[in-house]
Amino acid sequence: MFKTRSEEMRNELRRKFWPNDDAWTGEKELGFFQAPRTLPLLLLLLSSKSLSGRKNPSRVYLELWARHMNQGLIEMRPEGEHAYAAGYTSSRGVRTWRDNMELLESLGFIKSKKLGHQRYKYVLLVHPTAVVEKLKSQNKIDEEWLTAYAARQTETKERSYEQRLEARKETAKAAKKADKEAKAAKIVSIKMKKPAHKVSA
Repeated sequence: MFKTRSEEMRNELRRKFWPNDDAWTGEKELGFFQAPRTLPLLLLLLSSKSLSGRKNPSRVYLELWARHMNQGLIEMRPEGEHAYAAGYTSSRGVRTWRDNMELLESLGFIKSKKLGHQRYKYVLLVHPTAVVEKLKSQNKIDEEWLTAYAARQTETKERSYEQRLEARKETAKAAKKADKEAKAAKIVSIKMKKPAHKVSA
């Protein structure tokens, strides 16, 4: 596999300083999840009193990220399992976990669907940039955090809210055009399949 110059440099440094250590490289690994590089800042935001008050849903949020496989959708396990993995091990753990789930949903970080008696059967991770934009418009985030977040987005080449919005518009426009062309092609195909009328002698 082709490696960039920076990857080769990091490999060389690893071999030089820690030649015998089993490093996490991500290559050929199973059991890990995709997450934005701004996740630590999002966890900091969630732990702030200005946003969450006396609660701290950051561990619950991180545990949800570690559960999603793709599409940002999580098919939830029993509540006690999620509560324990998020660090709530006492008899009130599930209640605390639920309180934090409710807070995450009220802030817009997640959306959920109930099924039968299971309050949280499916959970959707809302894209962080959309959540941050909403909270920003509600004046719930301080400027210091916003500056750090914007700087980290630039460093990691993560698209801003405006860039994502524009990309979604272009995608929707292209999909609409493709749908229109497909319908037109279908109409032409039907017309071509119609049998020609015989003319009487």
